[in-house]
Amino acid sequence: MNAFTRRTFLTRSLLTVASASLAPVFTSCATRAAGRTVRANEEIGVAVVGFHGRGMDHIKSLLDLRAKGEKVRLVALCEVDSKVMDSATKMLAGKGVTVKGYTDIRRLLENSEVDALSIATPNHWHALGTIWAVQSGRDVYVEKPVSHNVSEGRRSVEAARKYRRIVQAGTQSRSSYGIREAVAWIQAGNLGKIVLARGLCYKRRPSIGKVDGPQPIPPGIDYDLWCGPAPKGPLMRKNLHYDWHWVWPTGCGDVGNQGIHQMDIARWFLGEQELSPRIMSVGGRLGYVDDGETPNTQVIFHDYPKAPLLFEVRGLPERTGSNKMDKFMGGSICAIVHCEGGHVLVPDYHSAIVFDREGKEIRRFQGADDHHANFLKAVRSRKVSDLNADILQGHISSALCHTGNISHRLGAMKSPGEIREAIRGEPDAENSFQRMLDHLQANDVDVNTTPLTLGVPLKMESRREVFLGNPQANQMLTRNYRAPFVVPAKV
Repeated sequence: MNAFTRRTFLTRSLLTVASASLAPVFTSCATRAAGRTVRANEEIGVAVVGFHGRGMDHIKSLLDLRAKGEKVRLVALCEVDSKVMDSATKMLAGKGVTVKGYTDIRRLLENSEVDALSIATPNHWHALGTIWAVQSGRDVYVEKPVSHNVSEGRRSVEAARKYRRIVQAGTQSRSSYGIREAVAWIQAGNLGKIVLARGLCYKRRPSIGKVDGPQPIPPGIDYDLWCGPAPKGPLMRKNLHYDWHWVWPTGCGDVGNQGIHQMDIARWFLGEQELSPRIMSVGGRLGYVDDGETPNTQVIFHDYPKAPLLFEVRGLPERTGSNKMDKFMGGSICAIVHCEGGHVLVPDYHSAIVFDREGKEIRRFQGADDHHANFLKAVRSRKVSDLNADILQGHISSALCHTGNISHRLGAMKSPGEIREAIRGEPDAENSFQRMLDHLQANDVDVNTTPLTLGVPLKMESRREVFLGNPQANQMLTRNYRAPFVVPAKV
């Protein structure tokens, strides 16, 4: 029997990295790693990777599950910011929880106590962290979006399948049995055909400021590891943390930050299991001039054959001087599914409200399970089918965000008249565009002086996940990587 055990993997890994340089250790010796099967009465050892923001929720969720009797133990933390690490370990010590701390995820993966990783790093680390983990025989819970580009997401799916690992995407709405029941009810035809699925991300995003030159890296941060697969350029914004969302090397804008949740819900109702065949974006970063690059105002149109999926991003308030956000059909951060006989509003991560054509509520679905608990259940059963948000579903929804952003990034500034002409014949897009103009006018933005960007219309071979007739767009399905932080073209 030619078994390749966790112990064998660790032994070879330690020998491989015996030198001072930390080359990737999971590309050759781990290709047959199977990981161990956790028995029903055994604890699952989990490490949280990245916890300056969302990762603290991961820690809390795991501790809460343990307090409720779940056989799970937080055994390690990994964080490139020593200040953040010190704060978390002191907090845990105060709760009587002792963990091992790591700066480098590769060192973490040498720890035989770790059965699974819960990853909440910045976006540009999601895929590589997932792939290295599954290559080493670990299961993974990875935050949304699961990738920084389309290719990364597909490689994560392939790695999960090749190494037979359980990988859950952090789209926690998928663990809502209320929303799941609503999806089934709508797909059964109870409100007629779906005519449009819409996602809204109306979330206030003020300016991140503008700097005059490179900024110092905050003390206690391993900047090389922080950059990882992204280019290691100078810090050209005030804040290293969080504001990485708004620059292209590390972030995906709000469509990939908050909006991925609503994008996923909208696609869930549609039942689409591939990328959209036609994509276009209209938007821009308007209302202020800062170091951000991603749109704070955007409409993305995914033209699925059965019904389109339309996504809207707004970071400016409802009007100049207001601290409130716009609402559309009762929601600001929500999904709205328009049907022949009415519509469904999904206002949060655990409920769905059905309205008839006159706007009268006729049914309500509500309730959710713990997303991490669902992940741990699948880790024990070894059944991908037990996952509420398998990596494949996370990949498809994340990729819809990426393809919309590719359209935007390849686009050009156009006048409102030119944009209207380009989207003529798409009534849903025309309506959303007009509401966008009204919103910008309410914020004193003159789109004739600071024009919107009309994205390039893109056609995609959905099954192969490649664009048709646009080599430049296809180049943006992946990126150039910085050794040794390379997401492999083939896992």
